[in-house]
Amino acid sequence: MARNSLPVEGVDHPDHRVEFHLSPGDIQAVRFGISPGHELAHAVRVLLRPAAHPLQWGWLRTAREGLPRDAFALLATVIGDDGYLPDFLTSTPRGDLTPEAELAALREAALDPLRVDLGKRIQRSTGAQRQALRDLLARPARTRAMIADAWEEVWASALAPAWPQLERLLRADIAVRARTIATAGIAGMAGALHPQVSWGAGAVRVSLRRHSEEVDCRGSGLVLVPSVLSSWGCLVLTEPPAQPTLFYPARGVTAGWARDTTETVAALGALLGPARAGILLTAGTPRSTSEVAADAGLALSTASHHLTVLRDAGLVVSERDGSRMQHVRTPLGEALVGAVL
Repeated sequence: MARNSLPVEGVDHPDHRVEFHLSPGDIQAVRFGISPGHELAHAVRVLLRPAAHPLQWGWLRTAREGLPRDAFALLATVIGDDGYLPDFLTSTPRGDLTPEAELAALREAALDPLRVDLGKRIQRSTGAQRQALRDLLARPARTRAMIADAWEEVWASALAPAWPQLERLLRADIAVRARTIATAGIAGMAGALHPQVSWGAGAVRVSLRRHSEEVDCRGSGLVLVPSVLSSWGCLVLTEPPAQPTLFYPARGVTAGWARDTTETVAALGALLGPARAGILLTAGTPRSTSEVAADAGLALSTASHHLTVLRDAGLVVSERDGSRMQHVRTPLGEALVGAVL
């Protein structure tokens, strides 16, 4: 489409963009989160259109096995294979948001937003799918329960087995982005998020296909959410009461991201040695030296030695918590684990 025509809402145009306005020096206005619901929604779209998502083919090979047919069909109807994604399917992303908490929030999701979202999906659908959505809209409370049950079934089958690997990629990305804010500021971080994202005039700018909007985040802040399953591009969430949110592809996603922990330990082990690789891989949450030793099946002195080597290499950091020393991966350690995944 020619750039000399004005962007029309809902119609593809190269100049569509959403601007999230922030105070340039307000680092606290930007935070990061994880969204299991967003990952599941895009998992459904990957399963619907596998040819469009080559980076997910490794995951697809196992995700298709035992997929609950009826549950998947319901989610496919609600989510669709492209375009508008219903907001009620996800709660506000947080750094500590678990799949269990996301599902619990969905079971209690307000019915009015659900009605609005299903109405938008009806407008964007035709034929049998439109009629199926109308039937769901007619009984919103029952529909919410059905969708939550389907969410739980599809999650258990398709994403739960890969969630440890997926979550490590997300946390590795967040660690690197947070470090970039500390060294290069919001502008430097935003400019490196994705080709669709830039910083200018105090705003994070996101190029989109069919939507333009200006969002004032100076009172509410902006949530940045990396995604593994939506590796093709960015999405935004702007409608109140939701927190302004930008979903972007996590870095380091390759077709082999879903390989199991044994393969990952082997890859890291070739670089660090098996014992240190195992310690680093399980250092996503703080643990004491004795906990590290017990988990790795090592003597306390041996675990302490390996932690010292990892700490000297900048891969873990050790901080005292009362009488205990706690060890956790650094941003560099997160990036290394993420790169192997």
